[in-house]
Amino acid sequence: MQTPYYYVPFKYDYGFDPYQAYANVPYPYYHTNYSYYVENRQQPIRGQATWTEGGQVTQCNIPWSKNEFMTVAVGQNAPYQCGQTLRIKYPATQREVVVTIVDKVAGFPSNRVNLHRTAFLALGADAAQGVINVEIYPSPELEEEKWGKYLLEVTQTAYPNYNVTDYDFVTKTNPAPNQVKEEYDFILIQPKKK
Repeated sequence: MQTPYYYVPFKYDYGFDPYQAYANVPYPYYHTNYSYYVENRQQPIRGQATWTEGGQVTQCNIPWSKNEFMTVAVGQNAPYQCGQTLRIKYPATQREVVVTIVDKVAGFPSNRVNLHRTAFLALGADAAQGVINVEIYPSPELEEEKWGKYLLEVTQTAYPNYNVTDYDFVTKTNPAPNQVKEEYDFILIQPKKK
């Protein structure tokens, strides 16, 4: 409930205003509707993704199997480093994956990535498509991401014949000074076969 009174520091204690106008207060953010959160969010790089089964040796000396095959190769001249994480979003399905850079490819533009097939399928894409349009977010801050949603995507990929009906955060612990362990419960139901 609003009252027709407003507080004006440095002038009067309270003033009356029948039109609910804002006071002329020397506070720079008083009248703004601008979201400072938007400014701090990373802007996506629009590009394309292909997929691969990976290989034995990579230029980064990191196996494709790292991070449960949620891995990616980038162009040699791309501004990303080996071992860095990228968040890849497929706008057609609104699904996202967080992948680790394990290889560099000569001749790839910086807005093209080559995902491991597992990561490609986790986006909800069909492997037969071969190339999909994606949004690339460099170095996502996973603390700011919703781990539950990310783990939901991983669970759906790991158990494709099951439906995830619910998930819930359980606990967060620090097993070591530089480690955080979070536990989630997922409820999966296998559909009845007809």
